[in-house]
Amino acid sequence: MEIGRKLSGISRRDFFRVAGRYGMSSTLLAAGGFGGAMSLANLAQAAESTYEKRFSKEPKHTLKFGASGFNTRNLLIERAGAIEFARDLEERTDGEIRIEFIGDNQICGQLSCVEKTQQGIVDIYAASTQNSAGGAPYLNVLDYAYMFPSRAAQYHFFYSPASQRILREPLEKRHGLKFLFTHCELRGLQMGSTFSDKPTVTKLEELFGTKNRVTGTQLGRIAMQLLNLNPVPVAWEETLDALKTGLIDGAETWASAVAYANMSPVVSQSVNLKFFCGTEHTSMSAKVFDGLGGELQDAVMESSYFTQALIQGANEAALLNTVGFSDPQLPDTIFAENGVRPAFLADDQIKLAEEMCAPNYNPEPWAQWRERLNKWAGGIDTYQEIYDIAREIPADTLPENVEPRRWWRGEA
Repeated sequence: MEIGRKLSGISRRDFFRVAGRYGMSSTLLAAGGFGGAMSLANLAQAAESTYEKRFSKEPKHTLKFGASGFNTRNLLIERAGAIEFARDLEERTDGEIRIEFIGDNQICGQLSCVEKTQQGIVDIYAASTQNSAGGAPYLNVLDYAYMFPSRAAQYHFFYSPASQRILREPLEKRHGLKFLFTHCELRGLQMGSTFSDKPTVTKLEELFGTKNRVTGTQLGRIAMQLLNLNPVPVAWEETLDALKTGLIDGAETWASAVAYANMSPVVSQSVNLKFFCGTEHTSMSAKVFDGLGGELQDAVMESSYFTQALIQGANEAALLNTVGFSDPQLPDTIFAENGVRPAFLADDQIKLAEEMCAPNYNPEPWAQWRERLNKWAGGIDTYQEIYDIAREIPADTLPENVEPRRWWRGEA
């Protein structure tokens, strides 16, 4: 059940009264762990119990967690694992690590969380890798067009021990960030008011020439240019109004992001173009991680593994049951209630898009960035290596059936 629905009987003012007494972190952790709808009395009791447990001993480390747009309304729409990670790490370390969770853009936003972590203002952050690529350009390595054929392929890569040398170690060495876990979706186009009266998109050519919002990823821009999708940089916070007014035709993002950011009322069609990663990830300052000591470092990694496995199943369920990103679409989902039509393009249309923009079909536009990323990774061919790993599993593997692995241990 989405946290916003759990708290539907509690006013915003009452919620903040409870948070003012027991702290936002304790209140959010209490709400996130509750099994059904909550009353004000339930929330206050759970927050008090959570607070007393969390503050029963003095922690060795208090870590500040900046989580861009996440708040009480959306933490269980897009299942990116932030609250689950915080709860598990505190319990796993018996309170030796305490997490101060600061969401709802209060301390950092999608574009700034990465830089504030690098600056030491926050210790852990959650934001999309694409928006974070502005402050950590190596994250572009995930955004080659059609490198990942499915969400299952994405999960398989992030569990792979090879992700250490291809993604995590270069990111840590170059940008001082320890990549912990991520949710996995593939980006499509979320069409706004200009497509509300048009038939559901079935052909790639119906999107040609449209004007679409692009994130901070440089490689995403390349793909959109090659697909004649006119990438326009628009801040995440301004995207909703731009879609509503018709300033842009669409936005490249993923389905659950539309639902969690309350964009559904202004999105008419969610086109499953799946042309590059949509990964709402959590990273930690490598300097802070290194200062924890061996036992607590192990706990961070185990909590990351736990959270990655939880996300894998929970987000797949949420896409179907909460978001409504399916065909046929389930009733009483966010998309169904707001009239958002999922548009699942046929394989031949996806293949056409891939042939237009993927590096193995159209290498020249990618060459400069590919060379740069390869150099940062120590000379390996980043695109080809990730491409090959993504295809180690059968093409029809369901995302929830990908085998979880502790990537840092090199397990087969």
